[in-house]
Amino acid sequence: MFITCGEALFDIFAQPSANSTPHGIGFDGIVGGSPLNVALGLSRMGNRASLFTRLSNDMFGRNIRAFMQDVDVHDDYCVATDQQTTLAMILTKPDGQPDYSLYTNGTADCSMEMSDIPAELDERDQVIHFGSFATALPESGGVLREFAKQQAGKRFIAFDPNARPIVIPERDIWHATVDEMLPVSNFVKASDEDLEFLYPGQPIEAFLDRCMAAGVDVACVTRGPDGAIAKSANGQSVDIPGRSVDIIDTVGAGDTFQAASLHFLGQAQLTRKGEAQKVDLEALVKFAIDAAALTCTRRGADLPTLAQIEAFAR
Repeated sequence: MFITCGEALFDIFAQPSANSTPHGIGFDGIVGGSPLNVALGLSRMGNRASLFTRLSNDMFGRNIRAFMQDVDVHDDYCVATDQQTTLAMILTKPDGQPDYSLYTNGTADCSMEMSDIPAELDERDQVIHFGSFATALPESGGVLREFAKQQAGKRFIAFDPNARPIVIPERDIWHATVDEMLPVSNFVKASDEDLEFLYPGQPIEAFLDRCMAAGVDVACVTRGPDGAIAKSANGQSVDIPGRSVDIIDTVGAGDTFQAASLHFLGQAQLTRKGEAQKVDLEALVKFAIDAAALTCTRRGADLPTLAQIEAFAR
């Protein structure tokens, strides 16, 4: 039912070296990438999930494809290439927030071409999620935004800018991406950190209003431990507090919120243009906050199952 589009990479977690070298760094690699994380979350919640990207034939790419098979994320829309896999080096700061260094130059998921766009989609795949830095890059971004335009009005489009200035520091490129994606999107999620970079000094409500003016059905802004604010085209507006948890790290929390929101809309059968605004907005946001909070109690983007979310919410 769901296609997620964009990067599939390896998160390489840095830690003190296990040997005696005083300045050595040890690494622990985990499959990641925001769109793949969203697909993982959707699959674990019991949905059919597929990924559209380029996957490398290198050792990292082979492990990503094997991981997808293990977690039941379909690779029918993945294009094989000898280009190398994108790597995200992560150092977890004392407050649990990730400090990223990304290696993206000429890598597989950052070098998509128009010919990669699927000629046909499975009729079961009615929701397409876009987001993160692959959507804003010159090559892959152009491909993904074109794909979104082709499918707008035919399928339900979700968008999460997930701005990464470490990859693309130019704010105007992100502005152009958001401006291009909002009019074709039905559901939009952004974080308060995204908005601090994209529109410094502007209130969260200004972004929600921007989404509504562009024709978005439902828009949410997450605020980390402070919960989320959301608005719908039919006038609903909610401000839901966060869940207090012992944080291991916050990697994957935003992707979990997105996956949980899309799952909720799918279960409510509200994934057609104009229908999502009818959702019980408070229930949707509470469900997504619970799911994201649960992910924060785990290391890396270890997104929860539906049963785990429901048990945590009790």
